Amino acid sequence: MAHDSAHQKRTVAVLGPGGTGGLLAALLARAGHRVICLAGDDTADTLRTAGIQVRSGTFGDFTTPVEADTELREPVDACVIAVKHTSLHSALDRVPPTALGDGLLVPLLNGVEHPATLRTRYRPDRVAPAVIRVESTRVAPGVIEHGSPFAELDLTGEGVPRERLDALASALAAAGPATRVLDDETAALWAKMSFLAPFALLTTLHALPLGEVRTRHREELTALVEETTAVSAACGGPADPTRALARYDAFPPGTKSSMQRDAEAGRPLELDAIGGALLRAADRHGVKVPVATRVVGELADAGH
Repeated sequence: MAHDSAHQKRTVAVLGPGGTGGLLAALLARAGHRVICLAGDDTADTLRTAGIQVRSGTFGDFTTPVEADTELREPVDACVIAVKHTSLHSALDRVPPTALGDGLLVPLLNGVEHPATLRTRYRPDRVAPAVIRVESTRVAPGVIEHGSPFAELDLTGEGVPRERLDALASALAAAGPATRVLDDETAALWAKMSFLAPFALLTTLHALPLGEVRTRHREELTALVEETTAVSAACGGPADPTRALARYDAFPPGTKSSMQRDAEAGRPLELDAIGGALLRAADRHGVKVPVATRVVGELADAGH
């Protein structure tokens, strides 16, 4: 079954063909699937004309044609949501629930609160949250630089038919990214959140790459990791602070978080989706998080 589904041609829409969405769109299109990128008029025009150009040490340098539109007008097997939280609300206008029909909705968003929000608008048993680990940047419309030596995707979805998840995972894995289906949606989302929150919040607060945060601000990082892990454990996620710290130590010292890059570029930050959600979950479960509270407060006071 899995073998066949990898060869079956899928139709996949990608909302937000930026660094991550553009990479997935290009890889799926190159593998022979039908890809419809959903974006604003100018970006859609560029993609229709020039396709997507990828520069990647892992997947090679290539250009592939894609379809593009400003909104979804027909049913698809899956619609990947690759916009940031800060533009999610307006971007969803491009995906009318009636057009999506029976298709899977696959949000790649940071944080843990968006699946519940999306399930109020779309079929709850078709919302399949995913977690992606990749460093990929849109340097111009339709031009994607994939910088990390990895692209790994975890696909989940409480109540989503398993065969639908498996079929999409097969198509993605055959196209490039290492993809697996995980049974526990909450654990998958908190695995990403408990890694991301300390990294994003502290690199942004101190305006320093990860290497300097983990040396100059080791105590604060350790405390924040312990708080985040305690919240994760209370929510049913991973609960090993030592392992989290070891992962930060393994990263190249120059690594920056996407929140930090947004701050540097003067873009709005996903502070509420990451920091705010962490504090709300802590509050719900009665977990004390003094360091997280202070750090999120300082970032908010700085005008973020």
